[in-house]
Amino acid sequence: MNTTLQQPVRIREMHSSDLDRVILIEREIFLFPWSLMNFADSIKTGYLCRVMEQSDTLLGYGIMMMSPEEAHILTLGIAANWQKKGWGKKLLQHFIQLAKEEHAKSMLLDVRESNHGAAYLYQQMGFQQIATRKGYYPAMCGREDALVMQLML
Repeated sequence: MNTTLQQPVRIREMHSSDLDRVILIEREIFLFPWSLMNFADSIKTGYLCRVMEQSDTLLGYGIMMMSPEEAHILTLGIAANWQKKGWGKKLLQHFIQLAKEEHAKSMLLDVRESNHGAAYLYQQMGFQQIATRKGYYPAMCGREDALVMQLML
């Protein structure tokens, strides 16, 4: 039996030493990825930056910004070969719990209109679309709208 499958998955703080692996996933799953500096600045600024790993394998990551009563997921990504296995849901649940611990009353996130899988996950987790940001994301043929979704905590 594969011992990797038996290793626990853990979510921990993201460190600068994780960024080379984070950026590899970012470039693998997003057509318009964040830069290494975006991630480094998020850590430096004190955002809630987390990675999900199993043994030495990085499965995914996320970054959340807190304001007094609101949490905002800035990015969340799961490596392509680990998608559709429930890891995105587990990581999102972790961020929801962090937001509650920080006494946030709501959580916001933006998702590309074309990212049906992510939007479906967010809806399943209780998020509701509250607005559309026209032309928010760069796209191959111009710009793409973002769905603004909110979860009341």
